[in-house]
This record gives sequence, C-alpha cells and structure tokens, in this order.
Amino acid sequence: MSSVESPELRPTLADVARAAGVSTATASRVLNGFPRVRPKTRQQVESAMSALGYARQRAARAAAGPTGSVALVVCEEVLRLFADPFFARIAAGAGRELTAAGLQLVLLTVPATEDYQAPVVRYLDGGHVDGALVVGMHGRRPLDLGWLGIPVVFGGRPVCPGEPGRFSYVDVDNRGGARRATQRLIDAGRRSVATIAGPQDMTAGVDRLLGYRQAVVGAGHGDRGLVVFGDFGQTSGEQATTRLLDRRPNVDAIFAASDLMAIGALRALHRAGRRVPDDVAVIGFDDLPIGRRTDPPLTTVRQPIEEMGTRMTDELLAMLGGSAAPRCAVLDTELVLRASA
Repeated sequence: MSSVESPELRPTLADVARAAGVSTATASRVLNGFPRVRPKTRQQVESAMSALGYARQRAARAAAGPTGSVALVVCEEVLRLFADPFFARIAAGAGRELTAAGLQLVLLTVPATEDYQAPVVRYLDGGHVDGALVVGMHGRRPLDLGWLGIPVVFGGRPVCPGEPGRFSYVDVDNRGGARRATQRLIDAGRRSVATIAGPQDMTAGVDRLLGYRQAVVGAGHGDRGLVVFGDFGQTSGEQATTRLLDRRPNVDAIFAASDLMAIGALRALHRAGRRVPDDVAVIGFDDLPIGRRTDPPLTTVRQPIEEMGTRMTDELLAMLGGSAAPRCAVLDTELVLRASA
C-alpha cells in the first residue's frame, strides 16, 4: 500500500531553517553548497533536512518533471485584486505569453497577514508550479522567495530581504514619469502643486514620490504639507484630497500616484466645489481605460502594464529554458495629455 503525503504537510526550507535554529538564507546556503557556512551550522541544517525529509521531497519534485503551470502571485487582498485593473492587465499580458508557450497560469493571492503567507509559500515550494511571477510586493510583509527551487520574476523592483541584484524584475520608469507629470503642472503656472503619494513600503510609491519631489524642489518649492498619502485605491485618493483641502486650501494642482487615486481626487474636488482644471489641475499615473471617461478626462502618465506582464513572462520562460543570471528591465512611461491638466 502506498501513502500519499498532503501538499500542505510537505516541509519547506522555512521549516528546515526553523528546526535547525537558523535563518532561511543560511539554510538555503547549505542546500546550495555555499562554502562560507560554519561546519556546526551545516550539520544542524543537514540533520534537520534529513529529519524532515526535505531532500527526498526535492528529489521527488525533480523526478516528477515540469508541471506545465506558472503562478501569478498578487501580494494584495482579494478585493483589491478585482477592484484595481492594474492586476487584470498584468495577468492579460502574462496569460497570452504562457498560452502561446503551452503553459497554464495559476493565480495566488497573498493577504496582509503572515498567517496567510505561509500556505502560499508552501504551495510554491510543493512542486505545483514551474515558476512564479510576483506583483504588488510590500516591504512591510515581503515574501522571502530566494530559496525556492523555482525561478521567480518580479513586477516592479522587488522589496526583498537579502542581497540586491539576485532577482529578475521588470519595472517602469516611475521616477521619471512622476517628475514629468509634476513638471507639467509647474510649467503651466501652478504655484501650489500637491501629490497624493502611494504606499511607501512599495518601490513604485517611493519612486513616484521621489520624482515629484525632484520636480518641486528644482522649481524652488517643497512644502511638506502638500504631500498626502493613499494606498493606490480610489477611496484613499478621495480621503487624501479632503485632508489636503483642509490643510492647504490654496492648492491648485494635484499629482496622484495612481489613476484610481486621481479619480478619488476628482470626486473630492467636485464635492468641495472646485473646478477641474480651472481651480485645481489633476494628473494621475497608469492610463487606465476609465481615465478617458472621467469628467473631465484624466491627464495621466501611461505605464505599459500589459507589456510588463509580457516581459515578465518572457524572462521567466528564458529562466525555465536555462538562463541563470538575474536580469532587470525598466520600461518607458509617457505623459498623456487630456482635459484635467
């Protein structure tokens, strides 16, 4: 009689590290034969691997061959996944490439709590997929995926523990796009240019805020009271704009770090009786289709979202084909002028 082990019970490298009393990175060094590991530590890790059956699981995975599936890991709540078109467009770009390659896309979501992260990491390490595409990574709850035995490509410069440059990623020129949008507002004669910045534990949020600051400081501005924060969602943009109007009622321009936050800003400005763009100009970031139907249509920074999904997948397929060195690509952005600014 043969026994079948549940995938949920299969030991991961994190389990090995915990049993050995070391970090996951140290356990990974032992597994991959790195020389700079103390003999006592190496023995602890190897004993834990043997006790947990980790090495045998790895062998079983290798013997099983390719799964024909690739995971798209979205590090957001499920509601955000369906509310923000960004993720659907990433999936569309990735899905086309995978279909052409005869592979299946598997969608995984990673909510905020660590309790929900563990099952996803176990799934990725359980021999169910050949590789992973990861988007929406937050620095306050990063997934440490460097030790997995599958290739991983990130959408956006990753926020990951460990040494930089060890992961492949595809990003867009967030800083340059934000700087051009803000400069557009300054060149139009706007004197009080605010921003609704994105989450500062995401590289896109950090880079877009930096681009805004480069433009306003270069123009001799720099009022910290003109910076408010949101989570890239519409409601947060509306709430941030309300706070901004209370704090700086003379604001005459807003650069929002996402189109959804810009749409929230339009709603708050309309409710406050401010005309767009006469009283307050607004620029977003993304170029989502909904921005063409707002009142007024939204000036925005276009980022090639579907192309990002395509390029991520192409990189992953190259890694599956034997490419080993991590590579990064940064795609251009474009300022799209409409009636809001």
